[in-house]
Amino acid sequence: MAATLQVYDPIAPCLTQPQKTRHSLDKLAGKTIGFIDNAKPNFNHLVQELSRELTVRHGVKAVVTRRKRSASQGVPEAALAELVTQTDAVVAGSGD
Repeated sequence: MAATLQVYDPIAPCLTQPQKTRHSLDKLAGKTIGFIDNAKPNFNHLVQELSRELTVRHGVKAVVTRRKRSASQGVPEAALAELVTQTDAVVAGSGD
């Protein structure tokens, strides 16, 4: 008797068109850095420390933080649009 083996492809189809990416930053001085808080505990403490270090040590002009409702949800479109227009780079964060 022959056995049957089912194999599933774990790769999801791409639902959006590829976007042009920005070039890497040559320096942080004078730049605005964004953080996406994924709503896990303690991320706010990490962002506070990172913001201070980025500002004092690297001359970052400003830090913008936007919080997701939960770790399992995506970034709200309005918050994402705001980060895209107001920042030079964005860091997606995690805490615990």
